[in-house]
Amino acid sequence: MKLAIFDFDGTITTRDSFTDFIFFCFGTCRTILGIIILSPHIILYALGLEPNWKAKSFVLKYFFKGLNKENLNKYARNYISQKLPDLIRPMALEKLKWHQKEGHRIVIVSASFECYLSIWCESLGLDIIATKMEIKNEILTGKLATKNCYGEEKILRLKEKHNLADFDYIYAYGDTKGDLPLRTIANEFHYKPFRKPRAA
Repeated sequence: MKLAIFDFDGTITTRDSFTDFIFFCFGTCRTILGIIILSPHIILYALGLEPNWKAKSFVLKYFFKGLNKENLNKYARNYISQKLPDLIRPMALEKLKWHQKEGHRIVIVSASFECYLSIWCESLGLDIIATKMEIKNEILTGKLATKNCYGEEKILRLKEKHNLADFDYIYAYGDTKGDLPLRTIANEFHYKPFRKPRAA
């Protein structure tokens, strides 16, 4: 049995899906206002002075705290059907279908949120490991329900769900430093593989 591990944002998509999802849910004006208010954390993260999970926690709290689970699910379904298809890289989709044709187990491992990624993965018959939003009494708390699925956490979450020793060959695809730990478990690691070569 062979395993194919794919990062999602930037690898399968052309840009960050979580930011895109926020714009879809809350509109341009409210989202830009939120970005301005959260800019100190965004800048610190960009400078490497604030960890990924912490910056994401502030974003999650600002935009999603108090949202009803039913509304979140509605946003997620609409986003997947109306917006996400435009972000998918054709070469990435082609590679996913190749792995499926070969009978390989495919797992999407992403720091973005399961609430919408699970819908897309289910439609294609793919396994998903992603970050989860905390929900209590059908209301989002604005907190993470799991650790942010980024960097070494991707390896830990993979090992929780799959016995990697069961696979005789492992492919991995990623595009940021958060995906580099996948090199330690992969026979083949492909970095930014689905981008069209620039014209000479």
